[in-house]
Amino acid sequence: MKSNTLKRAISALALAGMTLPAAAAQPSGWYIGAGAGESRVNIDEKDITADLLASGFTTTSFKEGDRELGYKFLAGYRFNDYFALEGGYFDLGKFDYRATTVPDGTLRGSLEFEGWNLDLLGMLPISERASVFARVGAHRSKAKASFAGTGLVNVFIPSASFKATDYKVGVGYQYSFTDALGLRVEAERYRMDDAVGNKGDIDLFSFGLVYHFLPATVAPRAQTPTTPPPPAKPVLLVVPLPAATQEYCSLLDIQFEIARNEIQLADREKLAVLATFLQRYPETTAVIEGHTDNVGSSERNLQLSRDRAQSVVNYLVSEHRIDRSRLRPEGFGSTRPIATNSTEAGMRANRRIGAIIGCASDIAGLQLLDARMTLAMHIEFDNNSATIGRDYHDQLASVAEFLEANPSVTATMEGHTDNSSPDMAQRISRQRAQSVADYLVQNFDIDRSRLNVQGFGTTRRFNYNTSAEGRQENRRVNIILSYPN
Repeated sequence: MKSNTLKRAISALALAGMTLPAAAAQPSGWYIGAGAGESRVNIDEKDITADLLASGFTTTSFKEGDRELGYKFLAGYRFNDYFALEGGYFDLGKFDYRATTVPDGTLRGSLEFEGWNLDLLGMLPISERASVFARVGAHRSKAKASFAGTGLVNVFIPSASFKATDYKVGVGYQYSFTDALGLRVEAERYRMDDAVGNKGDIDLFSFGLVYHFLPATVAPRAQTPTTPPPPAKPVLLVVPLPAATQEYCSLLDIQFEIARNEIQLADREKLAVLATFLQRYPETTAVIEGHTDNVGSSERNLQLSRDRAQSVVNYLVSEHRIDRSRLRPEGFGSTRPIATNSTEAGMRANRRIGAIIGCASDIAGLQLLDARMTLAMHIEFDNNSATIGRDYHDQLASVAEFLEANPSVTATMEGHTDNSSPDMAQRISRQRAQSVADYLVQNFDIDRSRLNVQGFGTTRRFNYNTSAEGRQENRRVNIILSYPN
C-alpha cells in the first residue's frame, strides 16, 4: 500500500515517554460465486522508520507481511451478454510489520480489512465459452488496526477501527465449463482508509467459481392414458368413374418458434399441399391441433397452443379460401408431448401443429398435386460472426444449381441470432443473411434481384438461449425457396 495503509501508522502511538494524539477516524439471470487468492499491500517502511527516528529510535531491522490470503463471496444478476450487477462480502486478510530499534525495543503493527461491495460489470464474449470483463463499483469496509511495543517503545493507543465507503475497480477472465458453472481469474483494486487517517490501495488476485441458475425445465408429468378421439370417417366421392385405386390422407407437421404463433415462410409450402388436398375434396374436414413444450404455466401453454391452431385455420381461410366451417382448431398445451422436454430437440419437436383430416378415396386417373420442393437450409455461425463456414459450401452450390435450373424461383435469406443487444442482434442477423446472398452472387452469378435478404435479430428463436447448443442453433440463416403463383 504505497503511502497508504500502514503509512505513518506510528503517528497513532506515544513513543519513549511521548504521548501523541489519536488519529482521526458474474447462458442473463441470477448467479452466485466465491473466490480466493493473494491480497497485496505496500507497507511504507520509509515513513514508519522516519517517525521512529523522530522519536529517538533507530531502526535496525524491519520485517513486513505484505502478502495475505484474501477471499470473497458474491451474488449477481446478469442482464444480458454484456452487463451484470454484482454484490458480495470480502475479507482481504491481515497485514503486519515488526520494527526492531536502538535503544532496545520493537514496534509491531497489524491491519485488517473486510466489507461489502456492489459493482457494475461490463463483459465482452471472446468465444463460445470465454469472456473478459471489467468492473467498477463501491464498497463499505471496516479497517481494524492494532499496535504493540516492547522494551523502550511504548504504545498508548493499542487499537483503532474505522468504517468508510470508497471505490474499487477490476478486470477478469471467465471460462464456462458448462452453461451453469464457470471459472474466473480476476485482479481487483480496493481503495481503502487505514483507520489512522491514511488512504491507499489493496490488490486482490484471485481464482473463483460462479454458478448460474438456469431456467428450470420441468420434466413432463406422467400422462393418464387416454383414448384419442376417432378420426372423422372417410368421405367417399361417388362419381361415375372407375373404382378407387388409391387413398390419400394427410398429416400436417409444423414446428413453431419459442412463444410464437406466426406461420413461417418455409411452412407455407406444407400448408399449400394441405390446402390443395382440401380443395380437391370439398367434403372433407380437418381438426387442427396445437401443442407446446412445457416451459411456462399450463394456462399460458394452453392459450398458446390454441393461438397456434387458430393461426393455421386463419391462414387456410384467408390465403387458400377454405371454408372455415370445415376447420376446427383445438389446443392441448403441453399435455401431449411426442418427445422429452428435457432436451432442446425434444422441446422443439413438442412445439408443433398437427392436422387430422378426414380421408378421401381418390379415383383412377386423378392425382393430387405433388408437394413443391421447399428448402429451409440451416446455416450456423460462430458467435458475433457472419462468416460462412466451409462445411456449407457444397450445400450452397446445390442451392445455386437449383436456382439456375429454375429461373422463375426466388430465394429469401432469413438471418437470426442468439441473445444480445437489440441493435447489434438486428445488425448481425442481417449481415449473416447478406453474406449468404453475396456468396451466391459472387460464386455462381445468381441474379441479385432474385435474392431477398431479411434480418430478424433475436425475435425468432429456434431454441432457448440457456445452453451453448441452443444459442448455436439460434445463430443461423434459413434459405427459403419461393415459387411463382
